[in-house]
Amino acid sequence: MNDNDVVRDLTLDGNAVAGLLEEVFGADMTTADGECAHCGSANAVGALRAYTRAPGVVLRCPACGGVIARIVQTPRGTLVDLRGAAHLAMRR
Repeated sequence: MNDNDVVRDLTLDGNAVAGLLEEVFGADMTTADGECAHCGSANAVGALRAYTRAPGVVLRCPACGGVIARIVQTPRGTLVDLRGAAHLAMRR
């Protein structure tokens, strides 16, 4: 098994963190459209690559691999970093 296989085995899609996203944003975010601030690629949040084997969750662009979001839950609250998202459009 090479390094690419290990990374692929650890990678989920954004749908895997749907519950966390709904807890943070108060709505189903998997169908929200977003744009990567790194490459301009447009994707639904559910199509982002999700890395969950860390203290938090990292969501990456499937086109360029840029970090779109980081979410970490601590005893004092939830930290959300969306610097990698040019925008997110939530449906009503």
